Amino acid sequence: MIAGSIAGMVEHMAMFPVDTIKTHMQAIGSCPIKSVSISHAFRSIVKSEGTAGLYRGIAAMGLGAGPAHAVYFSVYETCKKRFSGNNPNNSLAHAASGVCATVASDAVFTPMDMVKQRLQLGNNTVYRGVWDCVKRVFREEGIGAFYASYRTTVLMNAPFTAVHFATYEAAKKGLAEISLDSGNDESLIVHATAGAVAGALAAVVTTPLDVVKTQLQCQVSCAI
Repeated sequence: MIAGSIAGMVEHMAMFPVDTIKTHMQAIGSCPIKSVSISHAFRSIVKSEGTAGLYRGIAAMGLGAGPAHAVYFSVYETCKKRFSGNNPNNSLAHAASGVCATVASDAVFTPMDMVKQRLQLGNNTVYRGVWDCVKRVFREEGIGAFYASYRTTVLMNAPFTAVHFATYEAAKKGLAEISLDSGNDESLIVHATAGAVAGALAAVVTTPLDVVKTQLQCQVSCAI
């Protein structure tokens, strides 16, 4: 659980500038300009806020990602043991375990994810920081605003997780069988390749709902 928490925080923080660009691109759906390129979004953020703008909201990410990933991996491992029975390579059990873990971890992460995204869209908000955002949202919009996107988030992450873990476990098993070092399915190249394939496929499936989630959480008219 501790390892999962640390790994989750490092992963999210390392990719935070990319996440900021993604959030800006997703939040412009209600604007006259319907789409922008990655390079345009990057230049717009840096021009208006400097490179610090790429990291706006990273504290909220850290506060949410650590506990959420601890819950995620704890629930996943518990469910995998229960669902797998005598078959450790049961892809259906892995997928079901991932869905259960997602429902639990999203309940922990969604409030801070909302705060993070509002801070990322710094040009359109006047929040001074994480706690200022939390207090103002609670005072002006109520506690429901923190979970406005929870159902959409679960609808997005549940299939993402199911596809990701089922693909990951299957790809890892297949790669281990054809690997030169076939006796070691824990090799770095096997994990990295299986993870890349699983992540790419899962992202393709769930990106549309990710856009909906961003617009529900931010409730903005334009981000760029």
